[in-house]
Amino acid sequence: MPTLTSAEIFERAREAAKLSSHCRLCPRSCGVNRISGEIGFCSAGPQPVVASLLPHFGEEPPLTGPEGAGTIFFSGCNMRCVYCQNHQISQGGTGHPISPERLSQKILDLQRLGCCSLEPVSPSHHLPGFLMAVAEAIAKGMTLPIVYNTNGYESPETLELLDGIVDVYLPDLKYASAAQAARYSATPDYVEIARAAILMMHSQVGNLIVDVEGRAMRGVIIRHLVLPNNLAGSWETLIWLGDNLPRDTTLSIMAQYTPLHKSSDFPLLNRAVTIQEYEEVIDYAWSRGFENVFIQNMDSQELGVPDFSLDQPFDWN
Repeated sequence: MPTLTSAEIFERAREAAKLSSHCRLCPRSCGVNRISGEIGFCSAGPQPVVASLLPHFGEEPPLTGPEGAGTIFFSGCNMRCVYCQNHQISQGGTGHPISPERLSQKILDLQRLGCCSLEPVSPSHHLPGFLMAVAEAIAKGMTLPIVYNTNGYESPETLELLDGIVDVYLPDLKYASAAQAARYSATPDYVEIARAAILMMHSQVGNLIVDVEGRAMRGVIIRHLVLPNNLAGSWETLIWLGDNLPRDTTLSIMAQYTPLHKSSDFPLLNRAVTIQEYEEVIDYAWSRGFENVFIQNMDSQELGVPDFSLDQPFDWN
C-alpha cells in the first residue's frame, strides 16, 4: 500500500487540483481550467468519470490473484489510438461522474471482495478526484497496493505527485517511432515522453517485487503491444529497454492486437498479429537477455475484448 499517510495524499490531491486549474496533468498541457468545467483533449472535467469498477481477471498473474485486480476503468484519454480496444470509454464518452467520496466507498468494496490490488486504468486526467478517493479509503482501512495502469504518456509533474502513492507502475511502451505514434495515436512526442516517464517510474519503485504468494507488491511491469507489420517498432523498443534498464526488468509482451475501432481505415493495421510476428518479438527479447517476460496466448485476440455497454464488460468464461 502507499507509504504516504492519508493526510499526505490529500495534500497531493490538492496539488493535482492546482495543476488541473490550468491543466498540465499530462504532456499535452492543454491549459484549460478543469476546476471551472472547461474540457481539454482528454474530455475530462472537474469530477472523475468512471465506466466500470470490477475484479479484473485478465491482467498479468501477479496483479490478479485468485480474486482479481480491483480495477477502476476511467473514461477519457490523452491519446487517440485508432485501434484502442477500450475506445467506448477512452474516446466514446461512456461512463458516469462519481464523487471522490463515492469512489472511496467503491474502492473499499473491491477490497472486501478480496481483490489483491487496486488498479486504476488511465487515471492521470482524473488525478485530483482519484487521489482524494484513495486518501479517504486509506483513512477507512484500505491496504491494497496501487497498480497504476497507464499508456505511458505521463508528465514529470504528475509522476512526482505519485511518488510514495503508487506501488506498482504498469505503463505501456507503445512505439519506437514518432511518425507511427503521430499517425496511429495522435501523439508525435510519445516516444521521448513515454521513455522518460518509464525511467522515472523505475527510479521510484524499482524492479518488480512479489510476496510469498506471487502477488505484486512493488515495482514496474512494462507492457508492449506487438502490432502487425512491426508498426510498434518492437525491436527498437527492446534495444532501448536493454540499454537503459536492468535486464531483469519485468516485461509483458502482448499478442492481443486485433483490428478494432478505426483500424479498418489503416491497411497496415487491418489484420491481427500473426503467431510468427509475435514469437519473433519474444525470441528477440530473450536474445537481448530479458528473462522476466510475461507472454500471451494468441486466443487473447478474441478473449478479454470488453464491451462497456454491459454491466459486466468482460466475459471470463
